[in-house]
Amino acid sequence: MIFLRWRRLPALSVGLCVLACGGDGGGGMGPCTPGVATQLVKSGDGQTWYVNNPLPAPLSVTARDANACPVPGVVVDWTIQTGGGGVSAAQSTTNSSGVASTVDSVGAASPQVVRATAAGLPAQDFTATATAPPTSAAVDIVNTAFSPASVVVQASGAVTWTWRDSGIPHNVTYTAAPGTLPASSTTQGAGTFSTTFTQVGTYRYVCTIHGQMNNGVVTVVH
Repeated sequence: MIFLRWRRLPALSVGLCVLACGGDGGGGMGPCTPGVATQLVKSGDGQTWYVNNPLPAPLSVTARDANACPVPGVVVDWTIQTGGGGVSAAQSTTNSSGVASTVDSVGAASPQVVRATAAGLPAQDFTATATAPPTSAAVDIVNTAFSPASVVVQASGAVTWTWRDSGIPHNVTYTAAPGTLPASSTTQGAGTFSTTFTQVGTYRYVCTIHGQMNNGVVTVVH
């Protein structure tokens, strides 16, 4: 009898572990086996950007079942309810993480409302606003820093850097661009330097003399 009692202990331990660790539902610590989707959870709502440019983050919904498990394979349609602009794609399917996304651009009519719908599930609305992009930007070089470190300018617009660091030498040296690197500045302790940007994308620059000045960014939009 004692021998039989010891033989049963492993099975008893497994049973206790199943109870403690959770089953297939989303509320436990065990694996999550998705059921029928009951809701869409949105991400990317409330963004503000520039007219006729993709928003910085995609619009996304996560399909979840009654236990909050993500559900793959749910077809989601994206439609503009009010305002201008467009979405790409107009239809997407939730992936293995339950997420479906689209890229949204806001037109001149702002604010814009985009609706995500899936059969049998409550719809989710996203609101985005847009303004005209700036045609120029200014950066001060002061206190051994670029201020501001990040600017946005419309294509064909210019960014001007002004040296305000009391004769301390600095430069603007480009390290990344969507195409060919623009011409960098000379090393100087006063004056200004300008670049006109014609290609949309992200440009990064540094001051090669001061290691902490490594975070300059120019974002060029349509």
